[in-house]
Amino acid sequence: MGKQQKNAISPSRAKDYPEWYQQVIKASDMAEQSPVRGCMVIKPWGYTLWENIVARMDRMFKETGVKNAYFPLFIPLNFLEKEAEHVEGFAKECAVVTHHRLEKGNDGGLVPGGRLTEPLVVRPTSETIIGDSFSKWVKSYRDLPLLINQWANVVRWEMRTRLFLRTSEFLWQEGHTAHATDTEAIERTEQMLKVYVRMVEENLAIPVIKGRKTAAERFPGAVDTLCIEAMMQDRKALQAGTSHFLGQNFAKASNIRFQTENETEEFAWTTSWGSSTRLIGGLIMTHGDDDGVIMPPRVAPAHVVLLPIFRKPDERRKVMDYVNSLADSLRDVTYAGRDLVVEVDDREIGGARGWEWIKKGIPIRAEIGPRDMAKDCVFMARRDRPHREKTAIKREAFISQLPDMLEDMQKQLFQRACGFRDQHTRNVDDQKDFYDWFTPKNPKKPEIHGGFALSHWCGDQACESKIKADLNVTIRCILLDTQIETGACICCGKPSDKRVIFAKAY
Repeated sequence: MGKQQKNAISPSRAKDYPEWYQQVIKASDMAEQSPVRGCMVIKPWGYTLWENIVARMDRMFKETGVKNAYFPLFIPLNFLEKEAEHVEGFAKECAVVTHHRLEKGNDGGLVPGGRLTEPLVVRPTSETIIGDSFSKWVKSYRDLPLLINQWANVVRWEMRTRLFLRTSEFLWQEGHTAHATDTEAIERTEQMLKVYVRMVEENLAIPVIKGRKTAAERFPGAVDTLCIEAMMQDRKALQAGTSHFLGQNFAKASNIRFQTENETEEFAWTTSWGSSTRLIGGLIMTHGDDDGVIMPPRVAPAHVVLLPIFRKPDERRKVMDYVNSLADSLRDVTYAGRDLVVEVDDREIGGARGWEWIKKGIPIRAEIGPRDMAKDCVFMARRDRPHREKTAIKREAFISQLPDMLEDMQKQLFQRACGFRDQHTRNVDDQKDFYDWFTPKNPKKPEIHGGFALSHWCGDQACESKIKADLNVTIRCILLDTQIETGACICCGKPSDKRVIFAKAY
């Protein structure tokens, strides 16, 4: 028997998926826990990934007419109280500021000083405070539609946190729009969901399912919530973006009125939509392997790393001249709308260099030593293939073919993720089969179960609640493109005319 190949990440996905996820983030040097409970420090490699996601998504938003603005971090408590269902939905997650200075206490330590007249909530989401601004900006139908987005941080006081997936503070974008008619607002809600689909599938290479949330899973205060759901490698669902039709609920709470063409006064129709740094968690869990993360080239912090190899002191200058010249040539090449980002790693740390870049997920690694230079070649490897699979390629061919290699890698990652999702998605019509589907085969690995179940649901919230209580399984969405199909509810057996997606979720 041959020697068993060692992986960079321990434990493996199969052995302990949650711990594997934490170790991948650590090994890739993307983020770390902060001194503040539940918060994270996003390190340069992880933050550059976020910047690339932001740049692409921001451009997509602006193509639809959206403009960026910024609103306060602090929200007066009375703003949240105006929309009862909204405040009830977020009450347990709110961080509240009650004092405005620090003073020395009797023991010489610092204690809170002056109490605020009214508490301030650290923004969990901004519908109410943006609504206040909209009420001042909107006076006539001529002021509509109003299409605003902000890139910001939000705070939701989570009890159980996990880097990127669920933290007390995270980065996100939240879009808010106001319209003269319900039709326009609904069209905008649907339009922004399509933007999220394009962003996540085309750039993060994560396949998603488009759907509508049930009333129980809907955004607090919304009339309708549309979403995209993705399957992670432990077969759980990750909500990757949401778009909400808010009707006139928030407009009435914030008094967003406008004069119509007929000179009557009406409340505006509003929407909100958002996605966050949990997309990075989704990227890791969709594409990572037991050697670390794999970066989809379109959003990768860097596209290629050049690894000069020299064993004798007098070789270094010649090799570095060759490598730096190659790096300059590569930086003149464009891929997916941006110049190639090239790293040159000349640290003399032996084989550890290569493993570091494998764990960081950089798409292409290229080694160049005296023998390669003599042949005018590089010795390259793709991150989406086994790390021992390396190819010698002529320098000019490497430069000219690199964009095609990157795009092929992007497509391969997407197709691989589609195949995994399809493999673990099935129609389930028998209740016993349904419960078996979501029951772990190995009690020591409770996170591994069947996957997505397409099953009938009668529409009764009691059935939805029972399944959640029994299995910790929720209806992720009612598919937007679902077909009318008669069947029996997987819970109560009553007639149903459609299937919905049931899954365990993050």
